[in-house]
Amino acid sequence: MAGSDADKEKVSLDANGIHDEGADMPMDPDAHLSEAEKAEVERRLLWRLDLILMPWLCLLYLLAFLDRTNIGNAKIAGLNKDLDLSTGEYNATLTIFFVSYAVFEPLSNILLKRLRPSIYIPIIMILWGASMLGMGFVYNWSGLMAARWFLGLTEAGLFPGVNYYLSCWYKRSEFGVRAAIFFSAAAVSGSFGGLLAAAIENMDGIRGIPGWAWIFIIEGLLTIVVGIASFWMVHDFPDEARFLSEDDRARVIRRLKLDKQASANHESFRMTWFWQAVRDWKMWLGMVIYMGCDMPLYAFSLFLPTIIANLGWNTSVVRAQLMSVPPYAAAALLTVAVGFVADRTRARGLCNVLVSLLGVAGFAMLLGTDDPAVQYAGTFLAALGIYPCISNTISWVANNVEGVYKRGVVLGFVIGWGNLNGIVSSNVYFNSPRFPEGHAVMIAYLALCLFGGSVLNSLLLRRENARRRRGDRDHWVQGLSDKEIEDRGDLRPDFIYTV
Repeated sequence: MAGSDADKEKVSLDANGIHDEGADMPMDPDAHLSEAEKAEVERRLLWRLDLILMPWLCLLYLLAFLDRTNIGNAKIAGLNKDLDLSTGEYNATLTIFFVSYAVFEPLSNILLKRLRPSIYIPIIMILWGASMLGMGFVYNWSGLMAARWFLGLTEAGLFPGVNYYLSCWYKRSEFGVRAAIFFSAAAVSGSFGGLLAAAIENMDGIRGIPGWAWIFIIEGLLTIVVGIASFWMVHDFPDEARFLSEDDRARVIRRLKLDKQASANHESFRMTWFWQAVRDWKMWLGMVIYMGCDMPLYAFSLFLPTIIANLGWNTSVVRAQLMSVPPYAAAALLTVAVGFVADRTRARGLCNVLVSLLGVAGFAMLLGTDDPAVQYAGTFLAALGIYPCISNTISWVANNVEGVYKRGVVLGFVIGWGNLNGIVSSNVYFNSPRFPEGHAVMIAYLALCLFGGSVLNSLLLRRENARRRRGDRDHWVQGLSDKEIEDRGDLRPDFIYTV
């Protein structure tokens, strides 16, 4: 291979067969190409990664979100009546999911790294599919509670795991739109869930099984089948991915290192990474911001069918399911659009601030009027103000935390805390049909945590970036070796935060 003198330096092979030079930097397999040719090689590599990784991961999250929120569709299809559930008992079944879900999320990324994605993700999918299947055969409140507990436990690893996984494949300027596309599956699942529930309810009475139970049974079986297929469809991290050639592995890892990421390193877990995460103020502020959009997300997803059914339009069950589709479809489109804009501008904080105002306006419309048309329009604004901020916030956090395990721990805590606030979403919607308390709490979360937290985080990050550009942090790495500097992750003076 032709190249410069630098390219001819002595190199070695690591355990994965990738050429190393300098501080574990893979040798450039495209060093002999022109800049235009390199750009074309990189474009083809990214396109291949997107085609192989993204569609299947989106399908997995579509099923996950469908399985955790379809209880809202089951409710208006007769679940509460058949199991004789009070409002408090129904809300408890929503709450218990978030308890187990949030408790196990901080551990999930460590398990994902140690067990490998191609093993860990399919296993948890099969287990949560079995939990969903079991919900179709419960006959009392305690059985439903047990099934929802195990559903939360087994689903806990997917969302933080996949976001962490994607951050180990893409540069910081590329991650946001991929996270947005991945999360848009949640909005699509809302649309798909309403359509599917409307169709499945026509099976009411077949084999003596009510329509709401068929929702759980069919969707649980579908998840199990996809989980089994995932043993072949989910791939491992870049340094072990079998669908990549040796040169492509070097390209992926080199891109990440040039982006000042250590995410491709196959380092061993040390408690140092955990304590670095816990001491990082960005993790705690990220938790505040994420709870500001995640709690309204679950409230909206769980109660939208009920809100629509109570608009006063004498809506049938099937029509209420179908009317829940358009708000989700609009949210999916804006989620991807915001992902593109935030990646291009790197102004993730500003995107959060502007989008959150749509959510505040939407819930204000639901709270402030009895007009069904205005309330239905409010559901659109509420969806538009919530969904884009979920993926944008996760991307923002991931962009600003470096180190394989530190990033995994931070994402686990941020997402786990956000989901723990799902407990709130399960217990503030009462006093049907207007739900004034619930809508007011949504406004408070969006305004104080999402809007206010995003403003504060952006200001603090801008101040820190200014200090680094002035050289005020250069003393942090004086006397350190290249490896020691790299191990500092985002505490390196040359690491500039995304604001």
